[in-house]
Amino acid sequence: MNEEVLTISVVELIPMLSAIADRNWEKFKEIEKEFVAQHGIEEWEDFFAFRLKPALDKDSDRWLLIQWCNTGIKSVTKITYDDSAVA
Repeated sequence: MNEEVLTISVVELIPMLSAIADRNWEKFKEIEKEFVAQHGIEEWEDFFAFRLKPALDKDSDRWLLIQWCNTGIKSVTKITYDDSAVA
């Protein structure tokens, strides 16, 4: 992880989490653009991978994935794993 990412305040994480919780894709993209303009794309990649994504619950993570992929994927099927099927 880039060392600069460790110095980014949690205050910058909170609006992103709020936009995701509100399911507000446009607001999330706006905050993302502001972050990249201020810190750079490499810092965004590390911040997303190591600070934002681990903070998401499963539903929010899935919602975010669907938003990113919505131009090429027509639907997303929820797949569950059944431990009892493994022998």
